[in-house]
Amino acid sequence: MATYKKKGYKKEKVSRNDLDYLSKESTTAEVFTSLDEGASKLEKFLEKNQKWIFAGLAAIIILVAGYMWYDQNVKIPKEQEAINNLASAQQYFDKGINEKDAKDMKADFDKALNGADGKYGFLQINDKFSGTKAGDLSNYYLGMIYYKNGDFKKAVSFLSKFHADDDILQPTAYGTIGDAFVELDQPKDALDYYVKAAKASDNDYTTPLYYFKAGKLALENSEKAKAKQYFTIIKEKYPKSKEAKNIDIFITQAE
Repeated sequence: MATYKKKGYKKEKVSRNDLDYLSKESTTAEVFTSLDEGASKLEKFLEKNQKWIFAGLAAIIILVAGYMWYDQNVKIPKEQEAINNLASAQQYFDKGINEKDAKDMKADFDKALNGADGKYGFLQINDKFSGTKAGDLSNYYLGMIYYKNGDFKKAVSFLSKFHADDDILQPTAYGTIGDAFVELDQPKDALDYYVKAAKASDNDYTTPLYYFKAGKLALENSEKAKAKQYFTIIKEKYPKSKEAKNIDIFITQAE
């Protein structure tokens, strides 16, 4: 009896490369499907909320335009007007500082404070132009005038409001606050401000000057360790300053 082999389809083997390809194809399809769904959701969100989105964009445009208008039409002209008035007050301040007669100095300082010749004084500038650079600078001059006039509390008040990126004026403001606290018999506060003044700017004038004042005040209040520290800084870092001339004597006193 004859035998035969049953014909059929041989199962095709799938290689690892084919599986990897199919897997990648599937992943790519999922990514595109996800992106399509995300885009659809975004379109629906934009369609639903377009009124609020456009309102928000309009508000931003209005704010930017308003700021630019304010800057050009209010802020800059205000700064210029403040500077023009400040220049006049500064002239009287400079004149007063250089006066040898106390009466003449006071007269010049009064004009610097209250204005003259149709120009504002520092008090009016401080009030009318608050927020401008000139307004901030008026705090410095007011503090210095009140210190010279012996009104130490007002001097501290105005000088404390002054803030500037200046290597001389800012340390001088802090240092004068320290001087005012000495006059008010507040040595701890004075010492803090002398050190603050010394650290406000690293230069050969104000830095050794206020470290020296801090050292002397610390020495007077029996804080020898602090005094020696400040005097030593002058000796090591500012040997050419006038404060360094006899600094070894002060270092010895602090030991």
